[in-house]
Amino acid sequence: MKNRLRVLRAEREWSQADLADHLDVSRQTINALETGKYDPSLPLAFKIAALFNCKIEDVFFPDEKTVI
Repeated sequence: MKNRLRVLRAEREWSQADLADHLDVSRQTINALETGKYDPSLPLAFKIAALFNCKIEDVFFPDEKTVI
C-alpha cells in the first residue's frame, strides 16, 4: 500500500518523532509506514486521517500490485 504520510508530515514540518508522538506510536513505526514496509491497522489509519483532517483514502491508496 502506498501513502502520502511523508508529504503530509513535511507540510507541517514535523519530524518522524513528532508524528509518532501525535499518534502514540514509535518513530520506527512511522518510518515503516512511510517506506511501505508496514500497513497500519484500521484504528491507526483512522487516527492518522483524523490528525491530518482528511479521509483515509486521501492518505493511503493501493499500489499497482494490489488487486481491488
